[in-house]
Amino acid sequence: MSKVADDILTTAMQLSITERAEIASALLASLDGEPDDAVEVAWAAEIERRIERIKSGTAKGRPWAEVRKRLERSGG
Repeated sequence: MSKVADDILTTAMQLSITERAEIASALLASLDGEPDDAVEVAWAAEIERRIERIKSGTAKGRPWAEVRKRLERSGG
């Protein structure tokens, strides 16, 4: 890591957890490049579809503990 990057990291580590999370989020988002409007629209539609399935009772959820155990057994 360069001296400049190390200095930035040292300064950032002195911030509150909320501020660090905001910076981390912005940095991670910057790695993805520009958002694709078509993808954003598709995700919004998918989220709405899933919400409607939950509201209508056609989607069946599973408790987190059950999902976590299954993932641990599968190594996922």
